[in-house]
Amino acid sequence: MAARNKLAITGGRVLDPGEGIDQISDVLISDGRIEEVTLKTGESKFDGYEVIDAIGMIVSPGFIDLHTHLRDPGQEWKETITSGTRAAARGGFTTICAMPNTDPVQDSAGTVEDVIRRAAVDGVVRVLPIGAISVGQHGKQLAPMGELADAGVIGFSDDGNAVEDGNLMRQALAYSAEVGLPVINHAEDKKITDGGVMTAGVVATRLGLPGAPNEAESAMVARDLYLADLTKTQLHVPHISTIGSIEVLRSAKERGVNVTAEVTPHHLTLSEEWVFGLKGEVPSSVGLESYDTNTRVNPPLRSKADVRALVDALRDGVIDIIATDHAPHAATDKVCTYNEAAPGINVLETAFSSVFGLVNNGQISLVRLIESLTTHPASILGRDVGRLRKGFSADVTLIDPFNLWVVDPSTFASKSVNTPLNGVELTGRVVRTIYQGKTVFHSQLEVRNNG
Repeated sequence: MAARNKLAITGGRVLDPGEGIDQISDVLISDGRIEEVTLKTGESKFDGYEVIDAIGMIVSPGFIDLHTHLRDPGQEWKETITSGTRAAARGGFTTICAMPNTDPVQDSAGTVEDVIRRAAVDGVVRVLPIGAISVGQHGKQLAPMGELADAGVIGFSDDGNAVEDGNLMRQALAYSAEVGLPVINHAEDKKITDGGVMTAGVVATRLGLPGAPNEAESAMVARDLYLADLTKTQLHVPHISTIGSIEVLRSAKERGVNVTAEVTPHHLTLSEEWVFGLKGEVPSSVGLESYDTNTRVNPPLRSKADVRALVDALRDGVIDIIATDHAPHAATDKVCTYNEAAPGINVLETAFSSVFGLVNNGQISLVRLIESLTTHPASILGRDVGRLRKGFSADVTLIDPFNLWVVDPSTFASKSVNTPLNGVELTGRVVRTIYQGKTVFHSQLEVRNNG
């Protein structure tokens, strides 16, 4: 649907933690920017506005994802900028940060500029590239970080290839201070993992799968936190998943280390028992449904105790944000043995609904959930997004909190369908996403035009 110059979203519960707003209000948009959030609903005239009736809806700033895999360039059969941004819009995300594990790797200004240029044409939401830490993500030589910063990256990461060389990581952190951007190092010591394909424990033993100790993550997190303290620079820890990592993160924050951290929707809601293939149920005997390759992810799904600790840490602010780690794969990457399966879960279109269950269960407040998807990731980016503030880009997400729906991957906008949530009923759903004043996704919401 084409955008008009003026848009009024009326009668919804406007929830913007960054601006301290949580009330029934109207959001007025003009020329792609926030014009006003009224003190209450119905106090303005809407002549000349396109009116969206949001009664019964939650009206939030557009969601921000700091950890997305678009696979473009180089693996377009898994995802493209077009399909990935459409999937993001369906999930309520108006800003996504693209990881550099593309082909070619985003380790040069030319590649980064190409992604930015094509995203402006082919994407339906904002795409912000992340540059590589090292050339080719090989962990041997630093990428040209200043050049990448000038090209427009928002941080540096070798994604799934953790920087194992401690001195190279120290240098990366030191150089990142010069450009004022965070380093995002994959939280895993692969020598400790030693080929593990799921978390070490009773489930792995019962299934006969090689297990990866939790300490493979917490050891790397601890090292990087000490290096961030040494260099006095900004570190962002991706996809925290263990109690041990939470403990060292909490300690570092108490010492004043400049660190932020993220957790994924699947690590907040799924445990290692999902590998049995029965949506978290434990079978009396292992059957044909076990070894669900859609549950293979890195870091692996953890114990129920880890899941509870992650929810608590997010609620208390030890973990700052939710990021999807959206990792689309081709069917052939998952139709194989568990050991051979590519790690990764398709997340963008189910992210909000899956974690909204934590609100319904009283485990986290709605305000904190929205904050972790908007205000806090925006503060890490240092961009004028994530708020319904006058003059900011009109990026808005509308949520129906009572919408019951069943996950059907065949309806995804993403090219890939690798989700363990197939057939799961969820409550709460994004029904409209507005990016720069234009509706880029719309489902089940009446529109009225006035004037």
